[in-house]
Amino acid sequence: MLGVARIATRKVIPAMQRGAWTSVDAIASRDESRARQAAQELGIPRAHGSYEALIADPDIDAVYIPLPNHLHVEWTRRAAEAGKHVLCEKPIGLTSADAEALLAVRNRTGVLIQEAFMVRTHPQWLRAQDIARSGQIGDVHSIVGYFSFFNDDPKNIRHKKEWGGGGILDIGCYLVNTARMIYGDEPRKVCALVEESGRFGVDWLASMMLDFGGARHAVGTCSMQLAHGQRIVISGSLGRVEIEIPFNAPTDRPCRIFVEDAPPGAVPERHLVELPVCDQYTIQGDLFSQAVREKKPAPYPLEDSVRNMRVIDALFRSGESGGWESIVRS
Repeated sequence: MLGVARIATRKVIPAMQRGAWTSVDAIASRDESRARQAAQELGIPRAHGSYEALIADPDIDAVYIPLPNHLHVEWTRRAAEAGKHVLCEKPIGLTSADAEALLAVRNRTGVLIQEAFMVRTHPQWLRAQDIARSGQIGDVHSIVGYFSFFNDDPKNIRHKKEWGGGGILDIGCYLVNTARMIYGDEPRKVCALVEESGRFGVDWLASMMLDFGGARHAVGTCSMQLAHGQRIVISGSLGRVEIEIPFNAPTDRPCRIFVEDAPPGAVPERHLVELPVCDQYTIQGDLFSQAVREKKPAPYPLEDSVRNMRVIDALFRSGESGGWESIVRS
């Protein structure tokens, strides 16, 4: 673990420690006392007083990077160049150019580099994807998503623009990523309304429209200063799928999705689908570790991260231009 961020100590480390393919053998902080404290509390064998020391540790195969957004590219590159495989928190970088630079690093070093979009591994998303593609709800034409929380702490890293703060990079990226996942395609163009905070200078409210072509739309709103909430609705010509807690999936109870399907003109019947209790961070860690140990490609390829960041780049451009922006394609 390269850092002692809350997401690492509260969620990722305990989840990985329950994994069948993963063990957490070292943790690093620029403050050695914090590293030692975290190691003691979490039962991690070794603590390092610098990130450099951890990536030089010969007994470590791979690192997880939960650092602030602006440090993702630097420490992913440095870890890869030290021969470590890398699972890096989203967003992989601040722009698509950042993600493209890491493609070159991966190709040069031969290690696996993956962006940690843990939701892509959760059974509820895999079931929703299967239903959407099976024809059960007909042709899918609309995905509507919402993700918000309230945080006005000026010391929070999400309010530091130079560190990659703002709602789109923090949570809007999930709305983009999962819409692309469900459609299995890339949007042709996007449009966004983006409100920036005069206090912090970062986007605190954004509404996004993604046009996938062929009458396939995705609409999402994300905010860092609205009441906590999240929901996804996938609508087709014969029904819809609603994911109750799509992103912060609980680990202490089954997740639920609701499926409505009916012949044209009929009143839809609503069915509850419960998914077994699981932890998406455990699944993500195991799939990545298994790929490393079996010398297979990363489960979520870095090329997909590049495409996701291109959409996000276009959303920021649209926020400035006030119009539709095409997606840059290589």
